[in-house]
Amino acid sequence: MLNIYYGEMEKDNYIFDPDTFFNHRYESTWLTEELSRKMILDIDRSEVAGEYLIISPVLGPIPPERLSGGVKTLILISKDQEHIFNASACGDNCAKWLLAIGKEKDVTIRLGYLMDFGYDEFCIRVLNTGKIVHNINELDNEVIDNELLRG
Repeated sequence: MLNIYYGEMEKDNYIFDPDTFFNHRYESTWLTEELSRKMILDIDRSEVAGEYLIISPVLGPIPPERLSGGVKTLILISKDQEHIFNASACGDNCAKWLLAIGKEKDVTIRLGYLMDFGYDEFCIRVLNTGKIVHNINELDNEVIDNELLRG
């Protein structure tokens, strides 16, 4: 299940800057796995040519460190069960991938904004309140009614 904590977070295993964390901790084999390839193609419109080479239609050949912060965060969430990642680095185009990863295993992320998870049914636990929500209206109401993003 996808578990989301809204607002500021202070935990020892919380990674505020997943972009930099990825650059120093990713394993090259992660990039050639099917899920990573699909996310890179969808989010960055780029193709994985190998463990150390991505072909971007905008930037040309690039190393993995030049991938977008959103796709780096998604890869980390899919591969690293030890940490909680700041998914505010992700745009709304990452929402479907967060839901897909959450269908496969329990993952916890932090968000500082109301991400658009679309209008299909889903299952998300809002950690601040413990409530499980099933659609975007329930999610938005839970976050807004409980003032989880105040500040």
